[in-house]
Amino acid sequence: MRKNLVIAIDGYSSCGKSTLAKALAKKLGFIYIDSGAMYRAVTLYFIRNNVDIHNNEAVKDALQHIELNFHSRDYQSHITLNGEEVSEEIRLMPVSENVSAVAANKLVRHEMVRQQQRMGKSKNIVMDGRDIGTTVFEDAQVKLFMTADPKLRAERRFKEMQEKGDTSTTLEEVFENIAHRDYADTTREESPLVRAEDAIILDNTAISESEQLEFALEKVKPFLP
Repeated sequence: MRKNLVIAIDGYSSCGKSTLAKALAKKLGFIYIDSGAMYRAVTLYFIRNNVDIHNNEAVKDALQHIELNFHSRDYQSHITLNGEEVSEEIRLMPVSENVSAVAANKLVRHEMVRQQQRMGKSKNIVMDGRDIGTTVFEDAQVKLFMTADPKLRAERRFKEMQEKGDTSTTLEEVFENIAHRDYADTTREESPLVRAEDAIILDNTAISESEQLEFALEKVKPFLP
């Protein structure tokens, strides 16, 4: 049994996983690690450098030139790609349209899992993603699996994109992208999105952010000193 506390939050895209994870980390004073941002940053690097995801040699070589780091500012997690702040760019549609294919690649997943496990070896962490409770930290003490109505998820992502200045993408395109990612994430061969047997389901379709935080805190409480 691990001594440090790991909270694993898995679930579908645009379910508010990162919102909950950040709030939990802030409340508990834990480190927040955004695994989804890591895959998005790799995707951005692949797009910029025209890396063929189907060419394993090219992928293997590219991964040797990717250094990802997180830094915290105002309790927000920011990611750098080879020293460059890319937190905003990785949320734009070009990355969203390609991230599932990149994340399904075995070489990419093995490298990201290796980095994630290194980050969670000794510190109390909250990590969200698709396979945190099933692959990265199978021994996590607290596992949550988040879901929500697909239409609501699309509306959330659409609003987020508009607030960040992306006015060229339609709500319909966002909905289609989410549907495509759901299918890709749940059917991929390497670490597909599934609920761990010991994960607690959190459907936040009809609850507020403060209510979902309270729900999660109740589940974490028994493991706190």
